[in-house]
Amino acid sequence: MEKTIQILIYIHAAFGGIALLAGLVSIIAKKGKNIHRKSGLIFFYSMMLSGIIAMIVAVLPNHESPFLFAVGIFSLYFVLTGNRALNFKRKKTDLKIDKLISIIMITTGVLMILLPIILTKSINIVLVVYAIVGIIFSVSDLILFRNPERLRKGWLKLHLGKMLGGYISATTAFVIVNKFFPSFYGWFIPGIVGGFIIAYWMRKMNKKTIAIKV
Repeated sequence: MEKTIQILIYIHAAFGGIALLAGLVSIIAKKGKNIHRKSGLIFFYSMMLSGIIAMIVAVLPNHESPFLFAVGIFSLYFVLTGNRALNFKRKKTDLKIDKLISIIMITTGVLMILLPIILTKSINIVLVVYAIVGIIFSVSDLILFRNPERLRKGWLKLHLGKMLGGYISATTAFVIVNKFFPSFYGWFIPGIVGGFIIAYWMRKMNKKTIAIKV
């Protein structure tokens, strides 16, 4: 059993490494170009596989890790919703799957907050922060789904923001595993830096939108 788990960990790490490299290429490449799309697809599938394997390993004997499980959930949520945002540019989009994903994320977030309290009588600050972020994004998605026109106009922001969120998750896992920062700082520093990058791109896109209207 332990050998199988080690193999899964190596596979998880391999796909995680591929995702980091492909994601970086996709971020740097000019948006809409072939290299951006291809590297983006490699990033998406690598992140999905790495996230799923991480969640499996995180519940196996002697490898239980709520932190790894949380990162796996976030990775899947962000890259999955980021990829599905590409569908929103169509005039008519079936949002049943998207709504289900948001509901699952909200439910998972609530459990991430409550289960440590129920099982250990304590609050896990890392899980709480991750849960709150996931819940906020999911609730925001559900509200946006009620306005198809706004959703269609904002598909690019959703795609960019969620994919960058997925990349932040992958970077966080890499930082934690390699212990680049002491204590729990590594869980938050990539997110803080990534948040500024997302804000930069959002402002840049807003300026382009204003320029087009003028």
